[in-house]
Amino acid sequence: MLILSLDHSRQDFIYEGILPLSGLSFRAVSLEPDASRSPHMFEISSPMVDSKVFVCATAADLQKWMQHIDDRRHKSTAQPMSPSHCALSYLLPCDERWKREELRKYLLQAPIWQWEGSPIQHMGHPEHMSIVHIINTQRQGLQERLMVLFPQDVLLLSVDNKRLNIKYEGRLARQSIKAVERSASPGWLEFELRGELVEPLQVSCTSLEDYQNWMFHLQQVGRSYLHSIL
Repeated sequence: MLILSLDHSRQDFIYEGILPLSGLSFRAVSLEPDASRSPHMFEISSPMVDSKVFVCATAADLQKWMQHIDDRRHKSTAQPMSPSHCALSYLLPCDERWKREELRKYLLQAPIWQWEGSPIQHMGHPEHMSIVHIINTQRQGLQERLMVLFPQDVLLLSVDNKRLNIKYEGRLARQSIKAVERSASPGWLEFELRGELVEPLQVSCTSLEDYQNWMFHLQQVGRSYLHSIL
């Protein structure tokens, strides 16, 4: 469920969030003993979301909302998951701020295949994330990865072609790697991740802004670590 607010002064919509129907509870609510005289409202609640009450214009409108929500929830549980029903299909590529914010929340709740090590919830707050393409210099082929920057680690994830599932591909300790610039030319935005215990990884970004963000964050760690040992 996509929620938007209306900015009347600008005559524009403002993004307020996405709520997955599968984890939500819905019920009609009434403020008056006589339901016919009460505002036409329904409540959304979930263990992960603060309860929200929505007021409809008419009783017929309320009935339509409750029916549509019930139908959608039934279809989502009765049919195999498809890209149109999965939040990932809307959030990737995470090339806008609101998508990155929602993807952060998604990663903390969604199952990640073949996960290893401490839970992702214990890794801290993600500082940056984006879809990149990685070439391992010891192997052939360009691999798409969702790269997520945490305070202590760089997390590598893969997403299937249908944008339904996320798989763990590894993590790199930030203090054990350094980012080396290779090319910042338009259409050729690459840097290399190097470390004593890590095979060099060539990372290709899709935009100059994303490239600059990664270089800034990764090189800051290198400088901080150098100052701490001097």
